[in-house]
Amino acid sequence: MARRKLTDEEMAAKVAKMKATKAANKAKALEALGLKTERKKVRKSRKMTDEQKKAAAARLAKARANRGPSQNKMIAETVRNLPDENPLSLVNVRSWIKENKELLQSIRDFKTSKDWKQRDTFTRTQTYVANLEAYLRDGFYRDLFYGSQMQNKISYRVTTMAYHKDGTPKRTVGYMYPDVGIYTQEMANEDNAAR
Repeated sequence: MARRKLTDEEMAAKVAKMKATKAANKAKALEALGLKTERKKVRKSRKMTDEQKKAAAARLAKARANRGPSQNKMIAETVRNLPDENPLSLVNVRSWIKENKELLQSIRDFKTSKDWKQRDTFTRTQTYVANLEAYLRDGFYRDLFYGSQMQNKISYRVTTMAYHKDGTPKRTVGYMYPDVGIYTQEMANEDNAAR
């Protein structure tokens, strides 16, 4: 036996009855658990005159002035104390983060690309942004490169010297040593020729 098709009014009444039954069952269940079913009243926005708006703006400006400059408590103290001329200062790193986040937005399709170079570009940029944000939090720079487009390479400073058995110092090209400064390939060639 085929069912009779409901009219629009009958269908609307059936749906309304189903919703009412569902709401009643939910209310019973919440009441059995001891939870409140009443909703909070939404506070209406206050109507202000022009004079009240001006007075409120003046109070807000005064409160902002009394608060003083931002302390940047979420930024590591070592990063906060760096002068703006330092390559890894707070101002520079924030601008690099902003640039690279914009770049990530423009290359977000690279994430699922079939070309490995595009995927690599996306991943490197994403990792660079994460490393910069971590640097601001804890003060430890994790990346090998720095700059807005990762164009500069970090150089390492040696604090404790290591020596060969004959007493000559062990050195690595590109590292900064307290006695010779940055150790170059030419210095390494001279040292190897002397041995």
